[in-house]
Amino acid sequence: MSDLDAFPITRRWPARHPDRLQLYSWPTPNGVKVSIMLEEIGLPYEPHGVNIGQNETWGPEFLSLNPNGKIPAILDPDGPGGRPLALFESGAILVYLAEKTGKLLPADPARRYETLQWVFFQMGAVGPMFGQLGYFHKFAGREIEDKRPLERYRAESQRLLGVLEGRLAGRDWIMDEYSIADVALLGWVRGLVEFYGAGDLVGYGELKAVPAWLARGLARPAVQRGLVIPPRA
Repeated sequence: MSDLDAFPITRRWPARHPDRLQLYSWPTPNGVKVSIMLEEIGLPYEPHGVNIGQNETWGPEFLSLNPNGKIPAILDPDGPGGRPLALFESGAILVYLAEKTGKLLPADPARRYETLQWVFFQMGAVGPMFGQLGYFHKFAGREIEDKRPLERYRAESQRLLGVLEGRLAGRDWIMDEYSIADVALLGWVRGLVEFYGAGDLVGYGELKAVPAWLARGLARPAVQRGLVIPPRA
């Protein structure tokens, strides 16, 4: 019996390697934040595909780990004090992994908080707005005759891209060096352009700094690996 056996989620997704961090996710803009992070920091982990298209996050096992029913979530057998730690919310997981390993988050307090503000910028603005734009542009929302919701999210997504464009002017990364701020944002900007197909809608082709930053990020081997973990079965 491992320490993880006490967690109901392991009954639905058994841990073959209970000594490793367990990742429960799906390759969405939110999900790939954590898989990219784990690939970047080189921490051994075991990924489990939680198929959101089949509503697997709403089963009792997953809800026991994240009552909000959203991916990603982790179960770390070697948490604080050597005790297992269950954690959900991608932003919280990024901060936890950065602090656990001492990677991708500046140690200097001022620069640390500056990095975190851009992580929260993604969590509170970019993710929700880009996601809503995707719904009204590509998915069921496109059938709604009233186009005011689409225009609202289009305009706000374009504005947010402008904020990123200003931040990245003359920079390779959101901070002076690659950090969890970039990890948090890369999947969402890629998703907006490639998955949602909304690049023309938000004037993406008129930008310079953001597309160059995205290309740099997508060229990183860890990012390439993380974008397809766990694989879509």
